[in-house]
Amino acid sequence: MKKTVWTYGLIAGLISSSLFIALMLLGKAGDSHFKHGMIYGYTLMILAFAFIFVATRITRDKYGNGTISFGKAFRVGLYITLIAGTIYVGVWLIDFYLFNPDFAEKYAAYTITQMKAAGASQAALDKQVAAMKSFGAMYKNPLVNALLTYMEILPVGLIVSLISAAILKRKPAAALPKD
Repeated sequence: MKKTVWTYGLIAGLISSSLFIALMLLGKAGDSHFKHGMIYGYTLMILAFAFIFVATRITRDKYGNGTISFGKAFRVGLYITLIAGTIYVGVWLIDFYLFNPDFAEKYAAYTITQMKAAGASQAALDKQVAAMKSFGAMYKNPLVNALLTYMEILPVGLIVSLISAAILKRKPAAALPKD
């Protein structure tokens, strides 16, 4: 099980962070693509976490003789989620601190522009500006940054883990009675 979890955890981690990696390699890290960035990011996470289903099925069929409990199936998904999440957070921290240190400021400017376009009041804009300044200062702390980034990816992996465990759990067949 360990090899399966590590293999698929690493694959999921690379897929989920592939957008960050690609932008860094292309020299585009730090470019503001907020409009569709969340869609791309969560699509990659779901694609990456599809491997939880694959790894759970492999664990059930290859190592469990066709059976796996809900708990063990969930643990497979949880471990893959933790490995992939750690890679995702690590890659983001590299991207943020080396290529994109003004991310919070750019995101704040984008948010304010969107609010103005939607016709937000000056009071709402002022409140959002203050909140974004506070967020930007807090986000510079590596621990806070890492925790907030984990909060992006872990829920997705946990949901996929629960769904996979529910679908793939299989109890051992009951022994046939003897005549």
